[in-house]
Amino acid sequence: MIKKKSLVAGLLSLSLLTTALNALEVNIKEGLPFVKVEINGKIIKIQRIQDTNHKLTNSYTKTSRPTPPFGIQPFQPIKGIETVSELDVIDFIKDKLPTNKGILIDARMPKWNRAGTIPGSINIPFSVLTPSTKVSYKKIIGLLGGKKEDNTWNFKNAQSLLIFDNGPWCQQGLRAMQNLVKIGYPKSKILYYRGGMQYWQILGLTTTVPK
Repeated sequence: MIKKKSLVAGLLSLSLLTTALNALEVNIKEGLPFVKVEINGKIIKIQRIQDTNHKLTNSYTKTSRPTPPFGIQPFQPIKGIETVSELDVIDFIKDKLPTNKGILIDARMPKWNRAGTIPGSINIPFSVLTPSTKVSYKKIIGLLGGKKEDNTWNFKNAQSLLIFDNGPWCQQGLRAMQNLVKIGYPKSKILYYRGGMQYWQILGLTTTVPK
């Protein structure tokens, strides 16, 4: 009996040791080391950089930019559109993207997007969300759930959108939202991640480089 208890205790200790070795030091939040989801057949894993001495070396270390145009955005730049946090973005990726119930939009110009973006996002620059754009405007709005009827848009089947840009000093996300609201896109279907890529990277969260 003593040997059996010793064996059980040994196995338990080994199990706890293995768990400790596999545990992450830097978690997304307590009890959530990472999030792994499958989107369009591709596995996406979001976690934080584990090097506690890591520091950014890119342009997001910059504190001051000419204003205008890089003024600080209000917490809620458009009344009726909810501003969300990093945890909300992660929940959106986990709950909405795998089931095609939402679209995560990087509203920045392509040169910014090519340097890195949030996993699962698609690049729809604010500049193409206007009827004067040279690209297929009707096709893009259709992708978001809009349907053209005579001279207006029907957004009965509007997708849930989460829009982001570079951060609180960037206007690209704001301009994208303004363009959508202008044609009647329901504000209740739009979320705004004000922190953008700067806050996402400051927190050491996973980024991807589009191919």
